Amino acid sequence: MTNWQTPETFDFQGHTIRWGSLGEGAPVVLMHGTPFWSYEWARLAPLLATERQVYFFDMLGYGNSDRPVDDVSLGVQNRLFAALADHWNLAKPDIVAHDFGGATALRTHLIDHVDYNSLTLIDPVAVRPWGSPLVQHVKHHEAAFAGMPDYMHEAILPAYLQSAMKRKASRETLTPYEEQWIGVEKQAAFYRQIAQMDQHYTDEIQDLYSEIRCPVQILWGEDDEWIPIERGRELHAMIPGAAFIPVPGAGHLMQEDAPEAIAFHVQAFLKTAGRKGM
Repeated sequence: MTNWQTPETFDFQGHTIRWGSLGEGAPVVLMHGTPFWSYEWARLAPLLATERQVYFFDMLGYGNSDRPVDDVSLGVQNRLFAALADHWNLAKPDIVAHDFGGATALRTHLIDHVDYNSLTLIDPVAVRPWGSPLVQHVKHHEAAFAGMPDYMHEAILPAYLQSAMKRKASRETLTPYEEQWIGVEKQAAFYRQIAQMDQHYTDEIQDLYSEIRCPVQILWGEDDEWIPIERGRELHAMIPGAAFIPVPGAGHLMQEDAPEAIAFHVQAFLKTAGRKGM
């Protein structure tokens, strides 16, 4: 359903991470959320690549990267991104991060001390409490969901993905996200990553948001059913000097509901942030 490519590979603790890049210039890294993959940036990446070098990757357990039966939680994703940033030899990249990608970007900055030139957060997992109703239920019944008949899983997936969007999604929109989780092993991986979602990983950093060392803007869908906009306003209050931009007509997966808004605000913010020290 898509020709989106992550052709490059990186070995992380014996697991293959798939990534790609487009364009030339100062680096921008795009970080996806869950249960999505780097394809969510298929519209934005080529646009930004007209002026910048754009990096994107599939997190461990997602997309075209390996899906091990062990840890794929937020506790490992920041270590992965810190290693990738070092592999790419990036010096203070601009970061655009969504959902779990937002939590990963924050953890990498505040725990692994990777510096950014700027940070755009899009409906990030960042402030307690978080987790959609399905997440809360699956965490208590992982084995039952992982082992359910495939036709039941395939019925749940589109309904769950649609709940991340305000607009009614077409089959063409849903399929690239659905097909990443269909099949015996992928179905088990889908519920495994949900079961490993733990608020502890954001609790570790929530009191450190005032220490963020770069300009920050926060975009939030006004109709986000997964993480309500009130969490976004709380996050905004925790980061001195951050910009907060509610986006009307958008749910949690703003990349599908309002891609033009992301493009406009990211491009404007990158110009405002500049490239200090270059």
